[in-house]
Amino acid sequence: MSRHAPKILDPSSNPLDDICPVCKSNRYLNPSLQFLINPECYHKMCSTCVDRIFTSGPASCPVPHCGKTLRKKGFHKAFFGDLKVEREVDIRKRVGEVFNRRQEEFETLQDWNNYLEEVECLVFDLVEGTTKEKMKAEEKLKSYRAMNMQEIEENRRAMMEDADLEKRRSQAEKEQARQRRLQVVKEEQEAKADLEKDKKKTLDLLATADGNAAAITRQAQKVILKKSSARRNLGDKVGNGSAQDSGLTIRGLKKKLAPVVEKPYDPFGGIDLTPTRYVLQDHYENEWLASAKNDSRHMAGGYSLQEYYSRTMFEAFSGLGVFIKDEVSQKQPGVPASVGSATAVEAFEAFGGNIKLENKTETDDVF
Repeated sequence: MSRHAPKILDPSSNPLDDICPVCKSNRYLNPSLQFLINPECYHKMCSTCVDRIFTSGPASCPVPHCGKTLRKKGFHKAFFGDLKVEREVDIRKRVGEVFNRRQEEFETLQDWNNYLEEVECLVFDLVEGTTKEKMKAEEKLKSYRAMNMQEIEENRRAMMEDADLEKRRSQAEKEQARQRRLQVVKEEQEAKADLEKDKKKTLDLLATADGNAAAITRQAQKVILKKSSARRNLGDKVGNGSAQDSGLTIRGLKKKLAPVVEKPYDPFGGIDLTPTRYVLQDHYENEWLASAKNDSRHMAGGYSLQEYYSRTMFEAFSGLGVFIKDEVSQKQPGVPASVGSATAVEAFEAFGGNIKLENKTETDDVF
């Protein structure tokens, strides 16, 4: 049995990832070897090959069957181990620089979600789409940039301002935390010095005074507790007021409103259909309906006596408040009559104005 345990290799690791495809340099033989990638093709090669091939200017990718023109300034270290993830992150950054609208610009949440879905579909076409879909997505990205250049620049500046404001707010919070820590240390030192001073004063008083030692000690303890309590209350007041007096505010934020409780659907759009000229009762004595009330055969599915009462009372009182003669006298030429009295006006004119309808406040029971 060997003294050293065998080295277990990660099954997900690929030995070819540590070999430069151009010069075949191996990281196993050269531990300081650094690999760089270019967002144009994401082919990995060592930094020595990048300096040797692209220092003099743009050149084609030396990886076989690639041939894309690369520049030295485009090479950088890969942040992720998987180059597919690295490529998707770069694509999302590139798309995010163009489609940089914010939720405040949309009227409804549905519009904002539709915009996010459209951007996500564009990213998917650029990452996983076919060659035709990628070309179409690149053309869409290019045309959107050209059509909305001004808005893209304004949103970019707004995002930079928000980031700068967030940075300054974070720095201010850190500074306040540092000041609070220094204040706490200072207060602790002052409290410790004050406690030592009170102890020394108590010892001197016990050595020189002729009174009771226990009473002097109790009085000294009361003084120490009173000072510590006053110091603690002062520290709480200062701590509570530091955040309010800092003067650091964020402008442009929306006010937080409580969610509005959704009301049930109203098919009449809020129109009040409650009768004003009569009070609808739940029950009426009528000989015409006596048999129907006691016979279940007359009560078909969906039929209601209350609906009959409501319709009958509405038809009985529907003519009150309509004065045809006054409406005819006030009618201007060229202006059509209202919908409610157009037919009545025609009938009034047809009978020569002999119809008279008065507003009677007292009416007989329709039943």
